[in-house]
Amino acid sequence: MKGVRCFVALGANLGDPVTTVKAALAALRELPQMELVAASSLYRTAPVGLTPGLTDQPDFINAVVEMSTVLPAPSFLAQLFAIEARFGRQRSVSNAPRTLDLDLLLYGDEVSPDVQLTLPHPRLHERAFVLAPLAEIAPQLVIPGLGAVDALLAQCVDQRIERLPP
Repeated sequence: MKGVRCFVALGANLGDPVTTVKAALAALRELPQMELVAASSLYRTAPVGLTPGLTDQPDFINAVVEMSTVLPAPSFLAQLFAIEARFGRQRSVSNAPRTLDLDLLLYGDEVSPDVQLTLPHPRLHERAFVLAPLAEIAPQLVIPGLGAVDALLAQCVDQRIERLPP
């Protein structure tokens, strides 16, 4: 499928997060008007950017996928939110534990400060749990306005991240 090259981050830390992330990968493969091009390994990571009062959380399981889509970015994001809802995601408090989190990181080279959909994702360059799997599947990627993914990852050395065996 010829479409826009997109990257999506997956994460979960409630229930059985490994099973959830794998099931979410399967759900992404089934989306109409989209093609899953590549999927990273799974990574275990410490929670980052915690909200006061929500600091005692289990580790996350994270991954990143590359997709191609003919859908406009808002429609693509709506599909991601629908998958989150199927997995019981509730958006109550920012950075709360979650059954599934799907973040649209990049939609082609689009740069948008829109409150509903900021592109590139506003914090992706600060998070090893996004950059490590992104570097695995797209090592030469340059994030618009931010720089090369490998250089950004090198700045996140203080964040704990562990690649899980296949």
